[in-house]
Amino acid sequence: MAYRTPVTDMAFTLKHVAGLADMINEGAYPDLSDDLVDAILEEAGRFTTEEVAPNLAMSDQHGCSLDNGVVTTPPGWKELYHAWAEGGWNSLTGPADFGGQELPLQLATATTDMWNQGSMAFAIGPTLTTGAIEAIEKHAAPELKAKYLEKLVSGEWMGTMNLTEPGAGSDLSGMRTRVEPAGDGSYRIKGQKIFITYGDHQLTENIIHLVLARLPDAPAGTRGISLFLVPKYLVGDDGSLGERNDLRAVGLEHKMGIHASPTCTMSFGDNEGAIGWLIGEENRGLACMFTMMNNARLMVGTQGVGVAERAFQMARDYAMERRQGQSVGVQKGGEAEPIIVHPDVRRMLMTMRTLTEAIRSICYTCAHATDQTVLAAKAGDAEKASLWSARAGILTPLAKSLSTDLGTEVASLGIQVHGGMGFIEESGAAQLMRDSRIASIYEGTNGIQAIDLVTRKLPLSDGLAVKELMTELASYTTEAEAFEGEPLATVGTLMAESLADLRFTTDWMQTALKEGRVEEALAGATPYQRLFGITLGGILILKGALKARELNDASLAKRQAMAIFFATNIAPETTALMDIIANGAKAVLDSGVVLEVE
Repeated sequence: MAYRTPVTDMAFTLKHVAGLADMINEGAYPDLSDDLVDAILEEAGRFTTEEVAPNLAMSDQHGCSLDNGVVTTPPGWKELYHAWAEGGWNSLTGPADFGGQELPLQLATATTDMWNQGSMAFAIGPTLTTGAIEAIEKHAAPELKAKYLEKLVSGEWMGTMNLTEPGAGSDLSGMRTRVEPAGDGSYRIKGQKIFITYGDHQLTENIIHLVLARLPDAPAGTRGISLFLVPKYLVGDDGSLGERNDLRAVGLEHKMGIHASPTCTMSFGDNEGAIGWLIGEENRGLACMFTMMNNARLMVGTQGVGVAERAFQMARDYAMERRQGQSVGVQKGGEAEPIIVHPDVRRMLMTMRTLTEAIRSICYTCAHATDQTVLAAKAGDAEKASLWSARAGILTPLAKSLSTDLGTEVASLGIQVHGGMGFIEESGAAQLMRDSRIASIYEGTNGIQAIDLVTRKLPLSDGLAVKELMTELASYTTEAEAFEGEPLATVGTLMAESLADLRFTTDWMQTALKEGRVEEALAGATPYQRLFGITLGGILILKGALKARELNDASLAKRQAMAIFFATNIAPETTALMDIIANGAKAVLDSGVVLEVE
């Protein structure tokens, strides 16, 4: 059975769990109707199913190559990208002044979920272009916007993000790339960057690199970093391409996964210096780059969702076709049955399906909060914008971390369902796990997301933001518990228990921080992040079942079954995580006796 994009399920989650339908009904997007949302998703699903997905195995096997300074991508990759860009997909959320459609981030999140179902290696390139557009649009001078944004928005050019160096990864304070003013408004950049996604390729005529570098008189540490726009080819005032800039790819990484995504070592300024232009203010580059990184983190979260969806479909289809053994109670000696009849296989498949729904719901809900922030800011409602911004701030590390962690877990379960064939590359299951593994690492490791959640996001609005979120989650468990005698009432009770675990551990974290027990809080940050995500995801699945019941939707039986399974098979993990957070920190901090080299 061939892969197909689950458009109907995704549309329901987008509209009724995240909340896009309510926003449309309230007039937030006058030009966007329910039917138009369906049409966009249907076409994106068709393109993914027919154009992107069939290239998954081929592009992985072929990979990329670097020869005489030229990076080559898999056969058909350029044509695929051009067809995708010509379909208008790159401009979905782009600014209207530069040819964009200014559609909600929620829609872009759903379509990005689809592109990642088709091929994570393909989807990551445009993701960084979108981030470059955001950074330039929000922080660059008008003349830079006029020269570069239109072709970036259309997808005619692509963009990159250049942060990492051999001695500066998660901690950028050790950055050594240098830049000097040229005296004419431009700058000369010299240095080397590593792990640059789509750092060089032949998909587009030009590549616009956003590069972090340090000015001669810059303060030490991250407060002395500036952001520069550095094109592969210089651009004339009329928009025409000029000579090649002083930059090149000098290395191509041989990676565990996403082989079709060219990950480059980039050298800037081997000769006179790569020519670039300042974005934003001097020494404020990291703040500008975070404009790009926050939504990029959400989009990396959707990588986990997309891979999980593809892994689930692949495992389910295999389980329906592979025949081994017989059901309990069947007379032995008869014909072998599909392995999907075996309870343990069904448990694995249900785990895959419900985890995928949980992280999809979290990512779409995060995008909803971001859209609400933008709309409130445009309306001049600073208080409302601040509230939604805090909500998006809490949800972003959860969307990035839980989605990528569980995406890998789902891909691993997919291999297990395949049995020995899952360990064989030809099955395709192994590729999904190889591809997914990087998502927990780049755009800020998931450990860093946990630190951000605990130390920066929980204190937002003096803790009010997280309390308001938990109050909203409690409204869904209370609503479900009111259906006495129905399965959803039991789900409501069980998810309320997980929510109680979340409340307890949140209070524990906030108390630890206030009392200066920062190391204890950090020791429990990762399990806290998982507890938060599991509780949130489970209650959002419950919300989906409640909405299906309210609307008498055809998906009610399926969504109710997912809610029951999650509440009884996955949510109980929160109690163990609570104990780890409250009582396990000392063992982490006293681990030196074990970890020291003798």
